[in-house]
Amino acid sequence: MAQLRIGLAQVDHTVGDLDGNADLVSSWVQHAVEQGCHLVAFPEMMITGYPAEDLVLRSSFVQRSLEVLEALAVRLAQEGAGELAVVVGYCGRSEQSAPALGRPAGEPQNSAAVLFRGQVVSRYAKHHLPNYGVFDEFRYFVRGDRLPVVRLHGVDVATVVCEDLWQDGGPVAVARAAEVGLVVCINGSPYERDKDDVRGPLASRRAVEAGAALVYVNTVGGQDELVFDGDSLVVDAAGAMVARAPLWEEGLMVVDLDLPLATSDTTGETAGMTVERVLLTAEPVAPYEPLVPGIAVPLEPEAEVWGALVTATRDYVQKNRFRSVVLGLSGGIDSALVATIACDALGADAVHVVGMPSAWSSDHSVTDAEDLAERQGLHWSLVPIGTVVDAWRSLVDLTGLAVENLQARVRGTTLMALSNEHGHLVLVTGNKSELATGFSTLYGDSAGGFAPIKDVPKSLVWDLARWRNAVAVERGEVPPIPASSIDKPPSAELAPGQLDSDRLPPYDVLDTLLDAYVEQDHGRAQLIAGGFDPELVDRVVKLVDTAEYKRRQSPPGPKITGRAFGRDRRLPITSRWRETAGPDPETARPDRGA
Repeated sequence: MAQLRIGLAQVDHTVGDLDGNADLVSSWVQHAVEQGCHLVAFPEMMITGYPAEDLVLRSSFVQRSLEVLEALAVRLAQEGAGELAVVVGYCGRSEQSAPALGRPAGEPQNSAAVLFRGQVVSRYAKHHLPNYGVFDEFRYFVRGDRLPVVRLHGVDVATVVCEDLWQDGGPVAVARAAEVGLVVCINGSPYERDKDDVRGPLASRRAVEAGAALVYVNTVGGQDELVFDGDSLVVDAAGAMVARAPLWEEGLMVVDLDLPLATSDTTGETAGMTVERVLLTAEPVAPYEPLVPGIAVPLEPEAEVWGALVTATRDYVQKNRFRSVVLGLSGGIDSALVATIACDALGADAVHVVGMPSAWSSDHSVTDAEDLAERQGLHWSLVPIGTVVDAWRSLVDLTGLAVENLQARVRGTTLMALSNEHGHLVLVTGNKSELATGFSTLYGDSAGGFAPIKDVPKSLVWDLARWRNAVAVERGEVPPIPASSIDKPPSAELAPGQLDSDRLPPYDVLDTLLDAYVEQDHGRAQLIAGGFDPELVDRVVKLVDTAEYKRRQSPPGPKITGRAFGRDRRLPITSRWRETAGPDPETARPDRGA
C-alpha cells in the first residue's frame, strides 16, 4: 500500500472571471501545500465557472480558458507548488479529426486537467453529458472517449467529471478495468432538497464498482438560478464513508488515504474508451502519521434550505456588484422571510425595506413591518401610496381587479425608482405557490431583480420562519420575525377584508396538489386517483397553466426543489393542451390577473 494526502478544495468560483478563478486556485493550492498534500482537486469547470452556458460557444472564451490553464500550470510551479498534482476543471476543445455526433473538431468540451511541475500533464473530457432538468450539455459540449491514468507516488489515479459518476458504465467501468487505485471526481452538482442523501450512497456504489477509493469535490456558491452546496466527500474502495465536508462552507478538506500500489500498465480501448498512462512519480512517499478525517454532521431540513437561500442571495447580489437591496415589507410572512434571508446574507446595513400602505392596508401591516425592521436593524422607510393610487383613478376609470393590480404596480414602480436612485437591487417576495397559480401582478409585486423564495412553497415559508426564530432563541437573540407576521392569515390586502383563502384553497392542500402536478407531472386522472377533488384539480390546474406567461417574465431565484420553474420546467405559453375537463373558457385567468 501507498499513502497519499488528498485536498478537496470546496470553493466558490465566478462564471466568466477566468483570471479571478485562477487566482482562487493559486490561493487554495498554497493552503494545500502548507497542509502537505500530494494532490488537490478543484470543482468542475473551475477556470471558467459553471455553468457558463452559451459563453462556451464563443471560440474566444474557450481559447482564453486554454490560455489561463497553461499559464496557471507555470504559475503554480513558480509559486513553489510544482510537486503538488492539481486537478482543475476548465473548458477545452475536441481534437479528434473526425466529427463526433455530427460536430466538427474544435468543439467545446467540459474538461479536467492535471497540472504538475509547470505543465498540463493530462487532459480528460467529460464522457456522460447530462441533458435533463437544469442541464443542457449536449447543446454545448462534445463528449470525451479517453481516460488518462496518472501515476502519482506509485498510485494510479483517474479523473472523471460529475455526470460520469451518475450514469452506469463509462469511465467508472473503465477505471476498474485499468485497475486504478483512486478515482477523482470533480463536480458542479446543483443543490436540491435532500440531495446529500443521494450523493453519499451513489459515491459508495461507484467506488465499489471501480474497485477504488473515490474522492468527490463539489462547488459551493450561487450562480443565477442554481446554488451549489459543496458536500464534498471521500469513500474507500469498500464504499465506506471516510470524510465529508459541511454544506455551504468554503474550505479545504484534507484526508490521508492508504491506496494500492499500481500494478497495471495496460493501455488501449476498453468499454468504448481509450486508456492512456502518464507517469508523474513512481516511488511511494515515505510513511507518515495520517490525519484523522472528519464527517460533517448533517443539517436539519430547514437549515439546509436556509443555507441555499442565503448563499444564493449573497452570491447573486455580490457577484453582480450590487452593494445593497431593497424590498417592500408588508408585515406579511413572505416579505418578512425575504428580508431575514437578505439580512443573513448581506448584513443589516445593506438591506432597505419600505412599507407602502394603501387604503386597504391594516394597521398591523405597518406596525409588524416596522417591528421586523427594528428587530434586525434594517433601513426602514414608509411611503404611503394612497394618493398615487387616487391620482391614477382620477385619470382612468378602474374597478375591481384593475384597482387591486394598480396598487401592486404603484408599489413595484416605487421600488424600481428607489433602485434607480440608490443603486439597490430589488428583491421580489413571491413564493412558489403564488408563482404557480399566477397569484401575483405583473410589473407589480413580481417586479424586481432577484426572487429569493421563488422556489419555496408557501407551507415551507412558514416552516422556515418558525425555524429561523427558534435558532435565534437558541442563540439568546431576539427572534427576527414578529410572531404576528407568522400567525396572521395571509392576505394581499388589495381589497376590503381580503384573504388568500378567498381565492385559493388552504395552502397545505394547494401545495400538496402543486407538488403532484408541477413536480411529478401528474395528469388530471392521476391527480383525482390520488385523492384530490375533481373540481379543485380543474381549478388549480387552470390557474397553473394560464399563468405560464407570467412565470416567463419573473426574475431569477434559487432552485431548491426537484422541479423549479424556469430551467427545470418549460412549457409553451401558446398551447391548446389542457389537463382539465370541459371547455377552456376565455376568462380562465389567474385570480390576481395580469
